[in-house]
Amino acid sequence: MQRTATIKPATMKAVVTTGNGGYDRLVWREVPVPEIGPGEVLLRVLAAGVNNTDINTRLGWYSSPEKPDGGWNIATPFPFIQGTDCCGRVVEAAQDVDPALVGRRVLVRACMRPQGFGSMETLWMGSDFDGAFAEYVKVPAAEVFAVHCNWTDAELASIPCAYATAENMLHRSRAAAGEHVLVTGASGGVGSALVQLAKRRGARVTAIAAASKTAQVRALGAERVIDRDDDAVALLGEGSVDLVVDTVAGPRFGAMLKLLRRGGRYASSGAIGGPLVELDMRSAYLKDLTLLGCTAWDEPVFPNLIGYIERGEIRPLVADAFPLERIADAQRAFLEKRHVGKFVLMPPTNS
Repeated sequence: MQRTATIKPATMKAVVTTGNGGYDRLVWREVPVPEIGPGEVLLRVLAAGVNNTDINTRLGWYSSPEKPDGGWNIATPFPFIQGTDCCGRVVEAAQDVDPALVGRRVLVRACMRPQGFGSMETLWMGSDFDGAFAEYVKVPAAEVFAVHCNWTDAELASIPCAYATAENMLHRSRAAAGEHVLVTGASGGVGSALVQLAKRRGARVTAIAAASKTAQVRALGAERVIDRDDDAVALLGEGSVDLVVDTVAGPRFGAMLKLLRRGGRYASSGAIGGPLVELDMRSAYLKDLTLLGCTAWDEPVFPNLIGYIERGEIRPLVADAFPLERIADAQRAFLEKRHVGKFVLMPPTNS
């Protein structure tokens, strides 16, 4: 017997991604509402964020000659429902789940560690199994976190992927008060989160962003903003940075290593500027650098974020909200990169 907060419908509206390709692969259709199993809850999706990974998965960007299927961990399970960011309300819980969850507004920890936190193996909602671009989604109860705040649903949906990715980079690289932290791509979802979260730790933050976004990035806590077309090494000096947190990579990767001091750290969670880089190994070993790839979220990351939200230590940054059925418009606007913060999609009952 399941515990429910409302009578659920048999079908729902969802965006189904039918395969690798263009926007024509995003099909707005009616599909069955998921049936939960042991240890699971059903959420009514209140809002869902837009991320690079949604677009990259659709395009097959994660493919390589060694991994041609395009998936992160397993072959992408087309056709399926994408959507990594989810703010939702629990409407049904399995018999073995705490009934107090029913009716609660929650965020979903989309990066799941099915073998426990002692293993780096992950499963991602919206990449490895059906996600939040729908009216309902089912998830393991252990991956939902009730949150108490006065933020809107859209504001909460701007948090999970971007802020957890940012928090994970700073946690794993041991960012500390008083350090000089350089944030690339600082106007994007992860970048703007990095600026806030590094500042929250007491770091001195220098950000790289388009000149037109300088004021907005400063308002998030950056002490200095460098135009992305300028020479950061000439402006800051070699060996001037303790930690680089990078989502860009591409042709400026070598400059990031020059900026690091002896014993500095470099953390990456993306490569929107290009995945192939030139690495001068002399920079890495002669300077005793630590290079960190950050995908799997560590155990403290998501609980930390819930605490930051509830204590008012971070603030959301929603650039715009779109009805879910206009996902192609939202992704086009996302790719124009004129915004600061996150785009959010609202299901029909919430738009």
